Amino acid sequence: MKTKLIHLSLLATLTISSIFAQEKTTVTATNSDISDNLDLRAVATVFGDASNLEDFERRLNDPKTQISNLDLNNDNYVDYLRVIESVEGNVHLVVVQAVLEKDVFQDVATIEVERDRNNQVQIQVVGDVYMYGTNYIYEPIYVHTPIIYNTFWVGNYRPYCSSWYWGYYPSYYYYWNPFPIFRYRNHIHVHINFGHSYHYASYRRCANVYNNYYGRRGNGYERMHPNRSFAHRNSGYSNRQELDNNRNTRTPRNRNEMTPNETRITNNGTRGNRETRENSVNTPRTRTETSNPRNNGTRGTSDTRVTTETRNRNQGTRSSSNREYSENRSNSSRERGTVTSNGNRGNSETRGSSSKGNSQSRNSAPRGDSNSRSSGSRAGGRG
Repeated sequence: MKTKLIHLSLLATLTISSIFAQEKTTVTATNSDISDNLDLRAVATVFGDASNLEDFERRLNDPKTQISNLDLNNDNYVDYLRVIESVEGNVHLVVVQAVLEKDVFQDVATIEVERDRNNQVQIQVVGDVYMYGTNYIYEPIYVHTPIIYNTFWVGNYRPYCSSWYWGYYPSYYYYWNPFPIFRYRNHIHVHINFGHSYHYASYRRCANVYNNYYGRRGNGYERMHPNRSFAHRNSGYSNRQELDNNRNTRTPRNRNEMTPNETRITNNGTRGNRETRENSVNTPRTRTETSNPRNNGTRGTSDTRVTTETRNRNQGTRSSSNREYSENRSNSSRERGTVTSNGNRGNSETRGSSSKGNSQSRNSAPRGDSNSRSSGSRAGGRG
């Protein structure tokens, strides 16, 4: 019998363990992409802070800020980003290229600056189609007009072309290792100026100018890895914007980039907290004060005060409740003072009467003695 019970217990244990083993699943998420290694909003921020294109290139490659995290040639060092420019009419096409090897470059993004007939400047930061997909565009709106705009439309303007190349870099530059993607996301948002606005756009303003440049674009990495384009890496998504909307990544955004539904949810949450706080403040609180009875001779006093306070954000309600409370308190103190004074008066009267009685008895006693003495003396004299 004991052996059967042991076998049954072992069988039950094995069955339960197999059930729990079947419920455990392992999920491996691939939420990273090559385009995650350079945030175009950070590029727009750096461009708005630069004084000219040379300063813009320096800020892009500053080892202290580490704006880029791209390592396309897989040498475990972040690639140097050089800047070149193409000018056509009133449009300045600023190209950001990654330096991969000797005479091998890959376009990463373009900054397209255009001045219209009303001297209004329009700017778009566009990700390269191989890196970010088609029409991945941000339109930054700066709080103040960038100084770099003043350098573009001047007489005898010469387009900028970086003088740095593979193995020959400026003195301020040195290599650094790339971050893991999740760390880069947290790092780069410190360097994005969210005082500016970054609006996503789905069309290109300077499409004709870019099409004229397209035949000269740097595509060294694309030629080495033709199957690593955004379309091959992320089938079903046209660009980085659609990819971000359909994957689980926490990306800090400013209020201008939030959808109306997200803004509505945030406001409702704030409103709910405010209502809860008001309800908790308006909850009445009862305070009971009881004074211990005191026996004053023949009379005693017992004073019990019950005061109800209601706190409200309305100033009128608060003042009225405080006024009523002060009046009740003053009345109760007056009544207690009256009773106390009466009690004291009764005590004084009792003490006075008792002292009078004692004095009278004292006075009467000596009178009796004196009478007896006088009568005795008289009798003695007579006798």
